[in-house]
Parts: sequence; C-alpha cells; structure tokens
Amino acid sequence: MSTVFNFTFVPWFRSVAPYIHMHRGKTFVVGIAGEAIAAGKLQHIAQDLALIQSMGVRIVLVHGFRPQVNEQLRAKGHAAKYSHGMRITDEVALDSAQEAAGQLRYEIEAAFSQGLPNTPMAGSKMRVLSGNFITARPVGILDGVDFKHSGLVRKVDSAAIHRTLEFGAMVLLSPFGFSPTGEAFNLTMEEVATSVAIALQADKLIFLTEIPGIRQQPLEPESEDNPIDTELPLAAAERLLASLPSAQQPTDTAFYLQHCVKACKAGVERSHIIPFAVDGSLLLEVYVHDGIGTMVVDEKLEELREATADDVGGILQLIEPFEKDGTLVKRDRTEIERDAANYSIIEHDGVIFACAALYPYPEAKTGEMAALTVSPQSQGQGDGEKILKRVEQRARAMGLDSIFVLTTRTMHWFLKRGFVQVDPEWLPEARKRKYNWDRRSMVFVKKLG
Repeated sequence: MSTVFNFTFVPWFRSVAPYIHMHRGKTFVVGIAGEAIAAGKLQHIAQDLALIQSMGVRIVLVHGFRPQVNEQLRAKGHAAKYSHGMRITDEVALDSAQEAAGQLRYEIEAAFSQGLPNTPMAGSKMRVLSGNFITARPVGILDGVDFKHSGLVRKVDSAAIHRTLEFGAMVLLSPFGFSPTGEAFNLTMEEVATSVAIALQADKLIFLTEIPGIRQQPLEPESEDNPIDTELPLAAAERLLASLPSAQQPTDTAFYLQHCVKACKAGVERSHIIPFAVDGSLLLEVYVHDGIGTMVVDEKLEELREATADDVGGILQLIEPFEKDGTLVKRDRTEIERDAANYSIIEHDGVIFACAALYPYPEAKTGEMAALTVSPQSQGQGDGEKILKRVEQRARAMGLDSIFVLTTRTMHWFLKRGFVQVDPEWLPEARKRKYNWDRRSMVFVKKLG
C-alpha cells in the first residue's frame, strides 16, 4: 500500500467519521428509479446500500419499474398510456407490472445476497424482507380519464416496517398496494417512497433518479455558471414548485421536487434528488459535506455564528492538521475553552467547517484575527470570506479601526482581500511582547471602513 494512499486515506476517513456517527440509527427511505436498474446500476447501488447499512443506517428500499413495464407492454404489442404524470393501468398493463415487479424483486434480492471475497459485499449479512405493507385505493377518474388499476397509497403499516427494520433487515417495497378486498393497484415509486418516509418519519428520503438534481437556475440549460443547487430550503423549494408547470415526465424539474416538498412539509427532515448515473452518488450525498445532488431541507443547515464551549472539540479537530504542518500556531484545549467566545464558526449539519478568532486590543483600536481555518472539504466555496466578514463585523461593533493577522504561508490570500503588509513593530505593545521572532511571521493589516 503506497505512502500516497495512506496520506490521503487517513484524513479522508477522519473527515467522514462525523457523518458515520450522525447517521447511525437513522432511517433512510431510498427510491430507485426503474431506469437505474435498466441502466445496469443495480450492482453498485446494492454495494453502496449494504455499506451504508453496515454503518448503522436502517433502510427501506422502494424500486420503480417504469421502463420494465413498458418493455413488457411492447413485447405484448400494447401501448403504454399516461395522463397527469401517471400510468393508466388497464388489465394488460397490470399483468405487465406484476411480471416486471416479480422479476425486479428477484434481481434485487440476488444483488444483496452476494458475498464474494475481494468485493464490497464480502462478509455482509444482508437480509431483504418484503411484505404487504401498503394499503391502496384507486385513483379513479380524473378530468374524464379513467385510471383503472392505477392507485394511490391509502395507508402504510409503519409499525410492521419498524419491527422489520429492528430485526436488522432491509425492507424492500414494490410500487404495488392492495385494497381491503384484495384488489391490486399499480402505484408510483415516488408516491410509495414519499408516503412511507412520512409514515415512518424517516430521517431522509432519497430519490436515485435520471436527473442530477435541481439547478440554481432551473429553467436555464446546464452550464458551469448554472450548477446544481446542493441545498434548497423548503420555502424556496415551494416557491420554485409553484412557478413550474405540472410535471408529466420524470425529467421535468417538478417531478421529484413535488415529492421532496411534500415529505419535508410532513416532517421528514431532508429529502434528496441524486443522479444514478454517477457511481457512488449515494455515498457522496450521505457522507460528503456538499453532496452531489439537491437536498430539500426545512431550514438552512449552514450556520455562521459565534462559538460556545460545546464547539471546542470541533474547533480542535478542524485546526489540528494545520497546527501539525506549521500553518497555525499550536493552541491547547484550555486556551480555546477560555477564548471560545472570541471564535466565529461556520457549522454545517453539525460539523464545523471554518473558524476564526478575534482578539481585540482596544487601546490601539485594532484586533488580531487568529486561527483562521477552512476545512479542506469546503475550501474554494467562500467560507473563508464569510468568516472574514463576520470578524470584520465584530471588530466594527467593538469600535476597532482595523484588524491584523500574523501568517507565514497564506499571505497572498490576505493581500487579495485588502490587507497590506506592515513591519512587526506596528503591532500593539501588548501583542509585540508575545511576538515569536523565531517564527518570523509576517504581519498584515486591513483598515475597516
């Protein structure tokens, strides 16, 4: 194993650890579009879900089968019919859906049964259980269109699903439901996944879809200037949904978004739209800071605020690598605990990704910005500028005319942001007495307008 691998793996694994702890014991409902299975992605998706479950997450998996049913219909010389974004399920379509569901459940169960050595599934003990957990009712007639055997979720047996999850198994659901009289109804994967997530009050609802997520400018084409919006507050998602036309196709922006909004409004903390085309997208979304798709959340997860004593551990974990490589002067826990109120932090989803401290020297009308740190995971995303602006605001509120920093490596970053270099003799007398002449730190000052 190469030294380069060791050097990159260890900090990466440490950065993932907070998310492993955060998600242990949580419940995720994962809806997989039938297109993902048709595209040959099932094997890798199964491996990633097995890995996520092995880290303590309870999983309900709902599969779609849109292309598989259409394939069965073509083989029978029967046309697929849709209206209002739903399939019109006649007798032939119902038979085709039952055949497709049976085949897909077989394939999914087989994928989770593999345990070959030297594969991600080696040593895994996945148990996949299905059941009649969904009670359905007919869609009926909408705007003069008879949907026949197409249905909607009437009730979810959440108690039975909870018991199955507590047994340690993954729950597998097909988009089918049955009426109290035993009549079968064809449902949509999206509605089943959303209804189950709401009934369980799941921690996450995740859709693995044909689309990469929701773009920052949803009506504009894909471009570098129009990236995926990785975090969409619920209020903004509702406004966007209201401005969009009714969804007819899975590729329509509103198609999955409407279900994410519904789930969040009903108490599901976070709903995600991620692309199945990207290998490992589930892992990237769950265990990486910004994820890969769009997350709809009831409130903004990122918070810029002043630190408290409870944040000391997170600050230490953030700055420790930079102290080791000499970028920052080492500070012990006692010092940070004592000065916690001096720190401003950016916290995202319970993890601290940036910090800086402000030490005022009122007699000189200036203050030192110290321990400015941004996690490698979020560098280049503007967190440094956010922290700098917060420190400047605090300094102005204290009546200070300037802030200064001491640095040995990041002088260019400060120069670009309005700092100018001065001689160490410029420092306030109290700070000059603590200046380490052996370290030869350069001093940069920024006047506050």
